[in-house]
Amino acid sequence: MDIIQHAERDAEIYFEFSCDRPIADIVAGLQAVPGVKGVDLPPSFAKIYGKRIVIMGGGAQVGQVAMGAILEADRHNIRGERISVDTIPLVGEQELAAAVRAVVLLPRVRLLVLAGALMGGEITKAVEDVRAKGLLVISLNMAGSVPDAADLVVSDPVQAGVMAVMAVADTATFDIVRQQKRRY
Repeated sequence: MDIIQHAERDAEIYFEFSCDRPIADIVAGLQAVPGVKGVDLPPSFAKIYGKRIVIMGGGAQVGQVAMGAILEADRHNIRGERISVDTIPLVGEQELAAAVRAVVLLPRVRLLVLAGALMGGEITKAVEDVRAKGLLVISLNMAGSVPDAADLVVSDPVQAGVMAVMAVADTATFDIVRQQKRRY
């Protein structure tokens, strides 16, 4: 769900859901709500933007992981995939831990890459929390305890980005489950 504010006109509310009954009944119900001026049925963000990879951590490493991920995503997107890559350059243990925990609330996120030189403590606990919720986590090989908590550890940031995309792409044969707890 997203509320889109407009300075010059009324706000819009975007939300996605699945249902067991005909959508026409739901549209009619929404149109009957007082104050609703219109109801549109756009394609879902999953169909438009597809799967999402989030890269967070120190700026230089984030940029290098993004480069690998974007290049690999383009290769798969040409084949019909829809994979988008988001970056969040961020430093500080508490800030990163909060961002890691919040990433599972973002729509369409399938995998998180942590890119930095030193991460541990509360960030490691946050990684364990999101992995318990089913989110895949790749870590760069770095100082601290985060690499021990991640699904996969990769030394080269560009390769980490490539592997992140391959892990979520339907058009790839890479299986991250077979690579779990390995270091490259």
